[in-house]
Amino acid sequence: MTSTKTLNLRIGLFTVSRLMINTSSRMVYPFLAVFAAGLGVEIGQISLAIAASMATSAVGPFIAPIADRRGRKIGMLIGMLIFLAGTFAAWFFPGYLTFFLAIMLGNLGNNIFLPAMQAYIGDHTPYEKRGFYLAFSELSWALSFILLVPLAGLIIEKTTWSGPYAALSILGVILTVLLWWLIPTDRPSEPEPLMILKDIKKVLSFTPAIFGILMGTAFITGNEIINVVFGVWMQDSFGLQVAALGAASSVIGFSELSGEGIAAFLADRFGKERTIGVGLFFNLVWMLTFPLLEKSLVGAFIWLFFFYITFEIVIVSSLPLMTEVTPATRATMMSLYLAALSLGRAIGDLLAPRLYTRGFIANVLACLFLNLLAVLALFFIRLPKEKECTAK
Repeated sequence: MTSTKTLNLRIGLFTVSRLMINTSSRMVYPFLAVFAAGLGVEIGQISLAIAASMATSAVGPFIAPIADRRGRKIGMLIGMLIFLAGTFAAWFFPGYLTFFLAIMLGNLGNNIFLPAMQAYIGDHTPYEKRGFYLAFSELSWALSFILLVPLAGLIIEKTTWSGPYAALSILGVILTVLLWWLIPTDRPSEPEPLMILKDIKKVLSFTPAIFGILMGTAFITGNEIINVVFGVWMQDSFGLQVAALGAASSVIGFSELSGEGIAAFLADRFGKERTIGVGLFFNLVWMLTFPLLEKSLVGAFIWLFFFYITFEIVIVSSLPLMTEVTPATRATMMSLYLAALSLGRAIGDLLAPRLYTRGFIANVLACLFLNLLAVLALFFIRLPKEKECTAK
């Protein structure tokens, strides 16, 4: 049995590893125009590259089941190595093609590392406390915007657009070695043969899993429709430059950190489904305030701050819920859920620039509609009966 101290140490290592992986994808959003200028391409081409990378990461479910059959550690290491292949390519051969490759392999690596990591946490924590542990690992999402994305902006200013990829490559190698060294091998003594398509079919034949995937796809698409163009909107509306956009990223990071803290506190006490529902409700209500706050820079910061808080409560609370939908194929379930989130982001990446031509308000209204769909899907998610008493 893993001791609490050892488990905390390992989850800390997972969190730092995710901090690095998240930075590689998140730094593109606030500096969308900066990357486009550095690469000599249009903003639409950067958005297209993001969308393609998200769609490609849907390959994850065909690799991630290895973690169910061969061990969580193997799954995490495979994800890290795929991520590093992309960052090294952008570092040594900077150009649009390797930029495309870096974000594509970064998202694919994440969608293999993450379900293996979440399955590991699911294996070693009771469901009643799992919301806290998974929320802690999700701190990496917010901390990437608070700590490393602004640092990436400074590196870009001092070097070139590819400078952050050099730093991420070095850090990634160190963390991969630590994962290999500190996480014990958990390969089953009598591993079952790989039956990837059978495991995927098993998950997709379960109705609550389908509605969970639909819920995640809807609310992540809505978030991405805002996420892709918020930096462009702030540049267009208020003339923010690179350093100021880095500061905007920090504000959003602090709001996400707050949302993750709220989710960590509420999800286990109030119930995962209820917490998701409350987060979606307040996100919907808050979007209605956009016309009142969009006129000033301070108002824009306030609107973004609370938008990301409420969204983060939803996404973080959804993770422990989805780990228990199909416990026997936990890594496969999470890989499909994360693939659906990536697909939702890809859809959002394609829609966001087109909606933005009609004004940022069009992006807000589209997000509002998609969140309503997510609320509808939430009503049809049910856990295995033995967990229902603790899930509510």
